[in-house]
Amino acid sequence: MPQFAVRLAAPDLRPWLGGNCGIAGAWSFTAPEPGPHLALFALTHGNEIAGAIVLNQMLSAGIRPQRGRLSFVFANLDAFQAFDPENPIATRYLEEDLNRLWGEDRLRGARNSREMRRVRELLPLVESVDVLVDLHSMLWPSDALTLASETDASISLGLALGTPRLTVADPGHSAGRRLVDHARFTAPGSTAAAVLVEAGQHWEGATVDAMAQTARRALGHYGIAGRAPAPLPEPPVLARVTETVTATSHNFMFLREFRGGDIIPKAGTVIAQDGAREIRTPHDDCILIMPTPVAPRGHTAVRLARFEAP
Repeated sequence: MPQFAVRLAAPDLRPWLGGNCGIAGAWSFTAPEPGPHLALFALTHGNEIAGAIVLNQMLSAGIRPQRGRLSFVFANLDAFQAFDPENPIATRYLEEDLNRLWGEDRLRGARNSREMRRVRELLPLVESVDVLVDLHSMLWPSDALTLASETDASISLGLALGTPRLTVADPGHSAGRRLVDHARFTAPGSTAAAVLVEAGQHWEGATVDAMAQTARRALGHYGIAGRAPAPLPEPPVLARVTETVTATSHNFMFLREFRGGDIIPKAGTVIAQDGAREIRTPHDDCILIMPTPVAPRGHTAVRLARFEAP
């Protein structure tokens, strides 16, 4: 693995560790006026500190809802508290990825890792949320994007926020269901919606700025707090994942350096080798979503997507 520069200082979250709703690191405020329950999540991965900076700023500024309910959640506090800028990739999680544990089989099963216990602590709050924005950042170079589940409500939320400009409808990971895939947001008939915002690379100031913009747009769009968002300078763009490439060998390798957002013009272009298997683009104008140059066996190496009309 290369060395990664850490250009952000981890925020001091000591004022917020206790929470105010019976859950450590979770703060929830209810307005007199009725409205939706909007939750902003950070630190779903403990080393993605940009989101924690944004929530720390908003809590410190005393932002409160004008209608409905507003929650701020620092998710994987244990992993965050172990964060070391000298080894910043080490504390994405401590025992298992907190963002692969939101399926009913795992929630109701016998797993008992630190992350699983934390997911179960957060579950009652999650099950009350109408709109959830999960703030993430990326290790490898990539254009910013919003990952939606394949529900209409999730896609509509990503397009309505419009920052980042690209929303990608994505079925998720074979390794487990993400927070945005939880039944609260994906069950038939549910009107609740969740998106995962990949705002930029880890540990960069521009990523904090992008996350803050998305959070402000969410607050304004639902009339929770602040002013209505300004019109977008460019219309939002929608793409849909057509294939999720999971590494099946220990020597998965891209044939050249790619950046997330790269577009491969021709169908059938070989982009990677996974043992004896060639990975080819399944259609023209194939968008590479978050290619991971170092993809362990069983992990997502890249998603392949096609543009659609919003």
